[in-house]
Amino acid sequence: MRRTEDHYSRRAREQGFPARSVFKLQQMQERFRLIRPGARILDLGAAPGSWSRYCLQTLAGRGLVVAVDLNEPSFQPTPGAEFRFLRGDLFAAEVQARLAEWGPYDLVLSDAAPHTSGSHLVDAQASLELAGRALELALLLLKPGGGTAIKVFQGGEEGTLLARLREGFTRARAFKPEASRSESREVYLLGLGRSPGGAKSG
Repeated sequence: MRRTEDHYSRRAREQGFPARSVFKLQQMQERFRLIRPGARILDLGAAPGSWSRYCLQTLAGRGLVVAVDLNEPSFQPTPGAEFRFLRGDLFAAEVQARLAEWGPYDLVLSDAAPHTSGSHLVDAQASLELAGRALELALLLLKPGGGTAIKVFQGGEEGTLLARLREGFTRARAFKPEASRSESREVYLLGLGRSPGGAKSG
């Protein structure tokens, strides 16, 4: 397993990405085409910035990436790319007001994770609450037809979030990229095709 971890970390470093997590988004993009030409994308909990940088690279100068985090991303946007960074708590009222001004969005991403305590039960509950709030923000700020990908730690209750996704998107499912560590309890909950009329799994 260590060789796999080193493989993704080395590739990220060679390609100029701050973290190996970029390959999780890349694999979701290859499978589900989350990022479309000209898209407006919101990246929640963006630091250190691998996902934002990948989005900018994929958009190739056509579209917008808005990143929000308490810490600044550790990369320089490519010239000509439309990139906006907002420092702050992504659940603060003033931050959400600014995000709404810059929206609506075609895609809302959240790779955010809570500070871990070492207790699977406590960490899973904290992750569930964080993912639930990210989903609320996505439902508020997405355009019709838009999509979302939100990280959550498996702990037995993530099915409740999946049910909420099915109520708001035409497709909803859980997905674990190959780039995730095998021992990791993280999965990504995907909602594709924002639609208040309900959804189907798959």
